[in-house]
Amino acid sequence: MRSHPQTVGMYDFDVLVLGSGPGGQKAAIAAAKLDRRVAIVERRNMIGGVCINTGTIPSKTLREAVLYLTGLNQREMYGQSYRLKDDITVADLAARTQHVIGREIDVIRSQLARNRVHVITGTGRFEDPHTIAVADDNGRELKVTAEKIVIATGTRPARPESVDFDDCTIIDSDGIVHLEHVPRSMLVVGAGVIGIEYASMFAALGTKVTVVERRERMLDFCDLEIVEALKYHLRDLAVTFRFGETVASVQRHARGALAVLESGKRIAADTVMYSAGRQGMAEQLELDRAGLSADGRGRIAVDEHFATAVDHIYAVGDVIGFPALASTSMEQGRLAAHHACGEPVRALGRLQPIGIYSIPEISFVGRTEDELTEARVPFEVGVSRYRELARGQIIGDSYGMLKLLVSPEDRTLLGVHVFGTGATELVHIGQTVMGCDGAVDYLVDAVFNYPTLAESYKVAALDAMNKMRNIDRLGD
Repeated sequence: MRSHPQTVGMYDFDVLVLGSGPGGQKAAIAAAKLDRRVAIVERRNMIGGVCINTGTIPSKTLREAVLYLTGLNQREMYGQSYRLKDDITVADLAARTQHVIGREIDVIRSQLARNRVHVITGTGRFEDPHTIAVADDNGRELKVTAEKIVIATGTRPARPESVDFDDCTIIDSDGIVHLEHVPRSMLVVGAGVIGIEYASMFAALGTKVTVVERRERMLDFCDLEIVEALKYHLRDLAVTFRFGETVASVQRHARGALAVLESGKRIAADTVMYSAGRQGMAEQLELDRAGLSADGRGRIAVDEHFATAVDHIYAVGDVIGFPALASTSMEQGRLAAHHACGEPVRALGRLQPIGIYSIPEISFVGRTEDELTEARVPFEVGVSRYRELARGQIIGDSYGMLKLLVSPEDRTLLGVHVFGTGATELVHIGQTVMGCDGAVDYLVDAVFNYPTLAESYKVAALDAMNKMRNIDRLGD
């Protein structure tokens, strides 16, 4: 390993990372690849952070278990009564989840060890701008110093003070993995990404789900037509939506909970899940000792290089706020590490796909129709529906769709929006074309494997091209 005379003897490590979630992992490994002495601080039994242990990986694994055990994707073929297992228990769902979590933790530990990243077990807090005090489970404290520090502590579910959480009847999203049984009814408070993902999963399991959202629509950053398609599908799974409503109180009873809305409506449910956003895990860091502060949601401000107001301290991932996705956090960690090590690197790409693992999936990249209309940017729409594709018929997906937003001026792609099976995979084809400044002509001329869902790009491209041709013909 190459030594760095300017830091050897002055600090214990060149780079110290607080948190081993997606952002922290990639920051630590990137710095280690650049021959820096690197350490990562993480609580016992939390390697991989919230992403691996209670968030992204458990929820997505739970989703796959739900789809498999309910046979939901096969009902188009075998009838609405088709079900792989009649009495699905939490144990059935947890078995797959724990297996995947265990394997992922092994992978992360192996990657850190292979790159000679030193793992310090405990909870870290600042002593001064270059010193971190790490307390273990027994209260013992170790002090370590570093030239550069990367904060990647992530977030936890926000818990309104007025709500009496008991992690059994009234829970947050982290409590899902601790449920003892599949509830017969569930009230989901909040129609954000996490709320909608869990609402769709439990609806697929047969739980009677009610979603309460104070805003007038859900997922308002997504394409309206795509969201309407998802809403229709969820209503088909017996999900009830209450938009423009706010929960005033929740009373816990022996056999469940009773929620009272500000409008006076009352909703009874076995389980109430609050999805009220996320709170940055900055309060335990004693940021003031490093000359830093966080906002009311525990988020830390950074510049375009992910550097904080103290130039040798960086912050990445959910703790810096939107978009708070594992995918973007990973890239933020890598870029922050390169900048901290004085290594040249390109800025974070402008095209970042968004994936929502509801049932069915939503994914998009680029701009929406509403955004383009508001900006007075002309566009044409090309649509392909899975039911028109041979692959859609084969897999039994009659509801999926892909939408392309195309500039009529230079025929470049302005946005790609997908709903249905494999949406989070399919979107990357459009992302690649957009990233290369490709025109819709490429998709028209490209040959796609048959039968595939990827063929939807050619169908949608031809649809957009035909519409533009008709407009041009009338304009001549």
